[in-house]
Amino acid sequence: MTHRLNTNKQFMIGNGILAFAVIFVVVIFVYMSMRLQQQKNQDRKFIDRYTFVLESGFAGDSLSLLINDSLILTTRVAQEPLTVEAQRFAEQSALMLVDHATDALSIIELSEKGGTYTLRKEGNEVKHTVK
Repeated sequence: MTHRLNTNKQFMIGNGILAFAVIFVVVIFVYMSMRLQQQKNQDRKFIDRYTFVLESGFAGDSLSLLINDSLILTTRVAQEPLTVEAQRFAEQSALMLVDHATDALSIIELSEKGGTYTLRKEGNEVKHTVK
């Protein structure tokens, strides 16, 4: 009596089981990575502060200050210098200064360490210095 083994069928079943095991392990690692990234982002607190000083050229202008997409201040500048402080809340930030009279937008990239930004308006251009 000869016993025939169907080795081709056994090989295909083994490869199928191995493929499902690999997919299962990849899904587990992706899930763990995403959970770890969410916990890392939730636990991140920034202690740095930004100080913006509107020094000259802004008197009488109606302005809005935004950091990233968050509105910090909307006002008509009555007297100079005007000082505004804001807490750093994102990994990378940019200050957007909108002049409501001309709809001019000035974008200033902010440091990751906070700091004091002195803003001066010369004509239609906003210049800044960092301390």
